[in-house]
Amino acid sequence: MDMATSAQDGNSDLPDVFPTLKNDTFLRAARGEATSYVPVWCMRQAGRYLPEFRMKRAGQDFFETCRNPVACCELTLQPLRRFALDAAIIFSDILVVPQALGMDAEMIPGKGPTFKQPLEEPSHLQRLLLPHAARSALFYVHDALRLTRHQLDGLVPLIGFAGAPWTLMCYMVEGGGSTTMSRAKRWLYQHPEESHYLLKILTDTIVGYLVDQVSAGAQALQLFESHAGCLGPDLFMEFALPCLEDVARRVQSGLKQAGLPAVPMIVFAKDGHFALQELSRAGYDVVGVDWTVRPELARELTGRKVTLQGNLDPCALYAPKEALEKKVNKMVREFGTQRYIANLGHGIYPDAPPEGLGTFVDAVHAISRSLNACTN
Repeated sequence: MDMATSAQDGNSDLPDVFPTLKNDTFLRAARGEATSYVPVWCMRQAGRYLPEFRMKRAGQDFFETCRNPVACCELTLQPLRRFALDAAIIFSDILVVPQALGMDAEMIPGKGPTFKQPLEEPSHLQRLLLPHAARSALFYVHDALRLTRHQLDGLVPLIGFAGAPWTLMCYMVEGGGSTTMSRAKRWLYQHPEESHYLLKILTDTIVGYLVDQVSAGAQALQLFESHAGCLGPDLFMEFALPCLEDVARRVQSGLKQAGLPAVPMIVFAKDGHFALQELSRAGYDVVGVDWTVRPELARELTGRKVTLQGNLDPCALYAPKEALEKKVNKMVREFGTQRYIANLGHGIYPDAPPEGLGTFVDAVHAISRSLNACTN
């Protein structure tokens, strides 16, 4: 299949065998193997900063788009047509999991995701469906992954993802976004047993969901713990970290039991600098870091035992070309060219200039190739 053309067909008549991968640099870096250059991809690389993305999504409901495999495939492929990215990440959203558990969410322009009936008290947990029911409800994500894997035609690996249990709990209790997550944290203090129960429901659902993503074609998995920083060390270690460890262990076990290949797993805990040591021992191949963490400190805290991913400030994409290239040069030198995947320290912003991302990608490749040539 030609990736240059739009994805127009669904999953009908797709072959059982996926195309051979042509560029495995991202996967080798994730596994800690030597690479000739630093691979790069960007969180939210399929996003509103691209005019073609905005045109494709114009007038369409966000979650309806997420449930349309052909649309998700097309949106996933768009940035690959512009930039020399080393991985694709499926277009979807972390909140499809709460939706599959029976919660009604909508994306409101100017406000963001909103749940019509959030979990305001422990008795509301009775509304949730069982994890196995939620797992089967997410078939459309698997259809999107399968179609996209074929449409990529082996160009680069395809990443699947999910929100981490604590982050999903935040949205489900808060009813939407929040700067403090105080309602969700109140649950942790006032209803610790019920909080653990909710986190277990989410963990069980996420494990099956991620295993199914690999079955559908995902070649790597990322877990987004977007609200780690709201917890602080004590609450993070008690409520969030055990779930992250459980997901990593059970996904790899589930893949083995299903006869599926092991895939690299990435954990990104935004503002979770206080837990980098623990995250490096949580069972993930790659630990993502945001732009508030110094690369040399991240290396020190993780013991150089895992691959690191990150961590350019997304706002650096607003900088003039030469200034951006200088920042990328500094970042790559500080991380080093091995066991490293370049990325932003968070998702790309909707008003970011596309040419900024192009400069970022090209600079990572050029600088890392130059540094590797000097050491060989």
